[in-house]
Amino acid sequence: MNYLYFIRHAESEANKKRILASWLPFPLTDEGREDARRIAAELKETVPINRIISSPLLRAMQTAEAFSTVYGQTVQTDERLSEQNQGRYSGMSYDVVKLEAEYEADPLQRWDWVPRGNGESYEMVAERVDSFLNSMEIETDEKENSDRHTLIVTHAVVFRLLRAVLENTLPYYPKDFPNNGEIWKVEFHKVGFQHRIESILLGNSRQFIHNP
Repeated sequence: MNYLYFIRHAESEANKKRILASWLPFPLTDEGREDARRIAAELKETVPINRIISSPLLRAMQTAEAFSTVYGQTVQTDERLSEQNQGRYSGMSYDVVKLEAEYEADPLQRWDWVPRGNGESYEMVAERVDSFLNSMEIETDEKENSDRHTLIVTHAVVFRLLRAVLENTLPYYPKDFPNNGEIWKVEFHKVGFQHRIESILLGNSRQFIHNP
């Protein structure tokens, strides 16, 4: 079996300050670092992670490093797991950006909306999410017939598109996404298969919601 565990990075300074982090190097808060360590320790009690893949953005890497320490696994990076590039809106607060006339405030209307300043539409993010999951399918075919447990550290918008790809609903995708530190467990088969997603709440993800 090929089990994928997707985790939204722990609380970052951008989450705490309600800022669109985009591709900017926002670190985890002190609480976020501690929560990442706590979640990693709790997960290790029941799940034998044997591979860690992370978005290269700082907040994701700092989350992944907590799991690397606990599990003794090196962290691989994959740019396809990076958050949506928000273009000129990167670094703006949620309150300020909603005053921008050209900003699409409705998350469900962002499929083909491209933020000015070389930003990405949700469709563009979905293409790299689809590509990433296809690569996981190919790698599974090449491995021996044994259980694999892969932890994948990524971001909020990516989670919206991940769910749509995994449940085979594109171009429709959910408005909601997980709490910081929440984990989605999937027995992965292939892109195009309608997967069942199990939510795992550990650490502070049981208590706090950081969705804008």
